[in-house]
Amino acid sequence: INPATFAMARMNAVIHDLEADIRIGDTMRQPAFRDTSGRLQTFDLVTANPMWNQKFAAELYENDPFERFRYGAPPSSSADWGWLQHMLASLNARGRMAVVLDTGAVSRGSGNQGSNRERDIRKAFVEADLIEAVLLLPENLFYNTTAPGVILVINRRKRHAGEMLLINAGPLFAKGRPKNYLTDEHIETIAALYHGWKAEAGLSAVITNEEAARNDYNLSPSRYVSTNGGEEVLPLEEALVRLEEAEEERAEAERALKEVIKILGLSESSDVTG
Repeated sequence: INPATFAMARMNAVIHDLEADIRIGDTMRQPAFRDTSGRLQTFDLVTANPMWNQKFAAELYENDPFERFRYGAPPSSSADWGWLQHMLASLNARGRMAVVLDTGAVSRGSGNQGSNRERDIRKAFVEADLIEAVLLLPENLFYNTTAPGVILVINRRKRHAGEMLLINAGPLFAKGRPKNYLTDEHIETIAALYHGWKAEAGLSAVITNEEAARNDYNLSPSRYVSTNGGEEVLPLEEALVRLEEAEEERAEAERALKEVIKILGLSESSDVTG
């Protein structure tokens, strides 16, 4: 909870003459926008840029009184898909949402043998036909990181059922100091691709949910839209998150193995011969 951010948000609303209901609180643990029955309020549109790869204990997902995490609990190393499910629970039956996340949110876990929490949640979202578009942003747009981000668009009433639009806007930026930025022309190009549902060489692709499944639910636009033929370079921040997630999966597998050994009445040091 950051009172300074709350104060700045209210000040911005006043400066820009916006009618806004801004509340201070812990959005994940104690959502402030609830109806008279205590359930989450729902809205037509939801947008957010939550902290990337935020860490929460597993108990938060497992004991949620608002029933937000129906598609699965994300790993404690990254709350990206926790935030997505919170936002989804805040949408009404015709709602749409757009959320800015790190690039790994749409690809982590794909290609792994066995189960992976984030990949499994992505799979559930795809199978529910909720994901409308994924937009890969250029590098060095944000003030707290040089890494690129993605905008994930969720729509409960998709215009094109069974399809997703993937836009690789990585090359669409103007150099600035200290940060890059999108010009009006870049924004118009991206908007035209989205509204026209266009597949354009080097910029966008339209894929089916079945194609996403064949790629193990990797929804990174750079996987489907090549801009220079080069290999994708993993940002350091993303590599560290993947390392933490792999360590968490290893620890879970070790706990499961110990439980099996205990049930079988074997000690970990026992020799088993066939």
